[in-house]
Amino acid sequence: MPSAAASEAPSEAPSVPWDVHRLPRADGKTFLVTGGNAGIGYFVAEQLASTGATVVLGSRDADKADTAATSIRSRVPDARVRHIRLDLADLASLKASAEALRSDRLDAVVHNAGVKFDQPDRRETGDGHEAMFGINHLGHFALTHWLAPLLAAASECRVVTTGSFAATSERLDLDDLSSTRDYRPDRTYGRSKLAQMLFGFELDRRLRTAGSTVRSVVTHPGGALDSLTPPRPPLHAPTTGERLRGLPAGILVQGKEAAAWPAVRAVLDPSVTGGQLWAPRIFGLRGTPRLRPVRGHLADAQVAARLWSASRDLTGVEPEFGIG
Repeated sequence: MPSAAASEAPSEAPSVPWDVHRLPRADGKTFLVTGGNAGIGYFVAEQLASTGATVVLGSRDADKADTAATSIRSRVPDARVRHIRLDLADLASLKASAEALRSDRLDAVVHNAGVKFDQPDRRETGDGHEAMFGINHLGHFALTHWLAPLLAAASECRVVTTGSFAATSERLDLDDLSSTRDYRPDRTYGRSKLAQMLFGFELDRRLRTAGSTVRSVVTHPGGALDSLTPPRPPLHAPTTGERLRGLPAGILVQGKEAAAWPAVRAVLDPSVTGGQLWAPRIFGLRGTPRLRPVRGHLADAQVAARLWSASRDLTGVEPEFGIG
């Protein structure tokens, strides 16, 4: 049965309205953003850096991470930003990535990195898992295990897991998580994001059981287009024509700067608590972030628990915060 916490209606809005353009200060805190060198992750990192926090970009490519860090510093005076090597496709490397943080605590991690393949050929990670499921879900599941001591050392830490609107129409096949029998790129991607969201809600249930102060929050960015995204050369430099052609889509979706808002709010807003889902206000596709109800298959605690067990078996680790 779904847990009571997961199926609650949204709570009342905070007494002080949240302003996406006036973020609270977070001096002295450290945040890790996986995939923070590009796309939505870049804008999550840029916005968090504006609060005075130290922002760590998790990226496989050091050159791209350096370019992203330079861009952030050009827009945020005195930004505290650095990067660590992070390859979510290589489970054996994740312990070293956590150690590379060189910190005694971590105040939040934003599980943002992800891949989506449009080509029909099925791909696998070096560990033998279907690539989208392996990177988007299993990599973050295992990374959370290695980060757990640092997260538990921070007061009211946040684990923010980025889902997708694509997950809402999918269901997991627990007997074929790596899509060996039924591989279709769009479906497999949606299932990988659903797995991430179920992980975030199951982590919240386990944290509550353990009496942990760590909060697990799930977000999704809505619809995000490059053509509606503010330029950040050389990372992102759309032509005038590309931007003009994208304007009509702005009725329904938004750029990646705005798509970062739910994750940023989940990290910073003191009213946010574990087990919540934050997404864009307008049809879940665009607008400022709002609290959304967790319903249907997203609130299925039995499926989430079975996914957790399968993920533990597939990775050889599991996130533990005094649980057990």
